[in-house]
Amino acid sequence: MGEIRLFKENDLSRLLVFCNRNMELDHFTEPLLREKILEDPAYDPQNVLIYEEDAQIIGFIDGVTRTIRDEKIGYVKLMAVDKKHRRKGIGALLYQALEKRFKEAGMQKVRVYDVPFNYFMPGIDPRYTPALSFFEVQGFKRFADTSNMIVDLTAQTFDTTEQEKKLLGDGIVIRRADYDDRDELMAFIDEFFGLWRYEVMNAYNSIPIAIHIALINDKIRAFSAHNGNNFGTGWFGPMGTHPDLRGKGIGGILLKRCLNDMKEWGLEKSIIPWVGPIRFYSYYVNAVVDRVFWRYEKVL
Repeated sequence: MGEIRLFKENDLSRLLVFCNRNMELDHFTEPLLREKILEDPAYDPQNVLIYEEDAQIIGFIDGVTRTIRDEKIGYVKLMAVDKKHRRKGIGALLYQALEKRFKEAGMQKVRVYDVPFNYFMPGIDPRYTPALSFFEVQGFKRFADTSNMIVDLTAQTFDTTEQEKKLLGDGIVIRRADYDDRDELMAFIDEFFGLWRYEVMNAYNSIPIAIHIALINDKIRAFSAHNGNNFGTGWFGPMGTHPDLRGKGIGGILLKRCLNDMKEWGLEKSIIPWVGPIRFYSYYVNAVVDRVFWRYEKVL
């Protein structure tokens, strides 16, 4: 008979093997799994649970909480049950234990995987069909879809020299961000794109800094970033442009600058996650839809 216990940091190596064995569409490295669990800005060991039997990890659930636009939301960030032990109620035991903690913490709803700031995937890949069924049985409702796109970095160049020269004629300067820009950039993001602060701050940890900006009259009016989430995997974003400057091609230039960084790092592909404007990425860099995700929510 197994039991639920709290995750401990020294479980990480065994949990890595467990996740890679039981999440067949995905792959973790130990630094990536550490980033998703221990380095989450709201990491709470009380919300990371393991189901163990005979000293073996049989099930796992990683929960985090956020306050998003004054709404308290609990998230199932990662979850898996050993393939040989599914349909035995282990997943339900783990989820219900986590939901109880969320209720006690005053969460108003629960969502699956699409965790702002630090996430692995923006919803459930429907090819994990048993997961769809599981969460529906637990009372979740599908409320939206999203997708990840992928860019082949080896098949194209991302030079933007000529486009940048044209923008200079309009007084628009494109360059890489530096540390002296950080306060102004964060203020710009806080005003227009508040949920992206965490990822952009993380992009400052790359060498060179994985952020490019557009300025008019020495004021930041657009940005793009990469490597701010799922470090080292070619993760693009976020990016944003001041409403007054949209339609000038600035976003395309900033996107290509980030992709060129990744290409120079030796990566062969870039992932553009949680995509809204599919046409934009297809037009500028020949991105194609790679994975689709269904988003689920349960009101508590």
